[in-house]
Amino acid sequence: MKRNRKAKILATLGPKSSTLNVIEKLFLEGSDIFRLNFSHGSIEDHRKNCETIRQLEKKYNHPICILADLQGPKLRVGNFINQKEVLKKGQKFTFDLNNQPGDNTRVSLPHKEIYESLSANTIILIDDGKIKMQIIEQSEEKLIAEVLNDGQISNNKGINIPDAILPISSLTTKDEGDLNKALEMGVDWIAISFVQTVDDVRKLRKMVDLKTSIMAKIEKPSAVKNIEEILEEADGVMIARGDLGVELPPENVPSIQKKIINRCRIRGKPVVVATQMLESMINNETPTRAEASDVANAIYDGSDAVMLSAESAIGNFPIETVTIMNKIIESVENDNENYNLSFEQQIDNSININTTDAITSAAFTISQNSGSKAIITFSVSGKTTARMSKERAPVKIIGISPNIETARKLQIMWGVHSCHAKDAHDTKEMVSIACTVAKEENIAKPGDSVVITAGVPFGNAGSTNLLRIAKIIANKDLS
Repeated sequence: MKRNRKAKILATLGPKSSTLNVIEKLFLEGSDIFRLNFSHGSIEDHRKNCETIRQLEKKYNHPICILADLQGPKLRVGNFINQKEVLKKGQKFTFDLNNQPGDNTRVSLPHKEIYESLSANTIILIDDGKIKMQIIEQSEEKLIAEVLNDGQISNNKGINIPDAILPISSLTTKDEGDLNKALEMGVDWIAISFVQTVDDVRKLRKMVDLKTSIMAKIEKPSAVKNIEEILEEADGVMIARGDLGVELPPENVPSIQKKIINRCRIRGKPVVVATQMLESMINNETPTRAEASDVANAIYDGSDAVMLSAESAIGNFPIETVTIMNKIIESVENDNENYNLSFEQQIDNSININTTDAITSAAFTISQNSGSKAIITFSVSGKTTARMSKERAPVKIIGISPNIETARKLQIMWGVHSCHAKDAHDTKEMVSIACTVAKEENIAKPGDSVVITAGVPFGNAGSTNLLRIAKIIANKDLS
């Protein structure tokens, strides 16, 4: 399934997009990765969607990437006698461990583990920041706060505490159960929510081992602060701007987004920009101009993928939303003057290179100078293909792997057209496989040249040391 763009689209599945017909249309319109949001829906819903995606994979002979997004430890208040209460600026309000319904003066906050880690002057945000409070007294069983603005609080509203690293794991008991189910389903990426430090990623790494790739969701100030260590351990990151925009001043989010994308580019780690990208399309057939600009800017910045959340999960126009996002990306990528310039400004030549780096860099240069139609990478683990994606080559990258799991997870990488094919046994077979795939996928035609990278001996991970230029000819015997 050839795409006319290099950045990818990640679509969340939900009640409005969980039938074979809709998922197939989402795929055909441009969805490269499908997200299973474990904050909603049943395990059976997610399993059924997985099976549907694998059916489509076989039908179109095209690896499809699946990302399972774990819910994480969302803090919530308890219930109120009257369902909701109006709070006034300057009044005192108490959070405690009493399970009795709350009133205008108190409510249960059933997260004992966080009480001791908070102190006077700590800011508490309720319901995505609609109410702001400041702690004035703290004990092991009670937090007394001053309300800083008028507002309404109601049952089970979420709490954000931006100024503290909380002594809670990013993986709840529910997450651990969901994780096991997701691994059984054979998902390709696991997204971990509310990451605070690199230790959260390391804990998940021990649980998944090499079964799947890990995407750290950046949605807390502590994660932004610790981004370098997190990037060292995670396989990729998602900039989840919903909670991030609550816990940080909204005017800071755009610059943070750009900085994180740039750090991911330098490290060659995929980065997804997420949340409210085309939110008005939940109820409307067209986006606002501001939303179109938001998606475009994420692409100009060099994102590997942009994500649809409620727009495709519960929105009234899931297919149209993917269509519009696809058109926006194509428009940006056809803006040669501005789009290419943005990448040139971000290149960092200060990092030491190894043999694979040298080969991929040379492939990039040769593809430019020779007018090649594609760069074809043979990779068992996917690392060489990911390294090639980092170069942001002007031509399509065809990533060929004998491992279907590798082929699937590479679909999230910028510019990569991932294919599952048998491994080569010698150089002649390598060229034959590469050129045949390029022709069959309609990426190159007879008379075109392609640049091929691989490792000798063939089939060994991490041994890329070969570069070859080949010309496509009409039959299967290749020059």
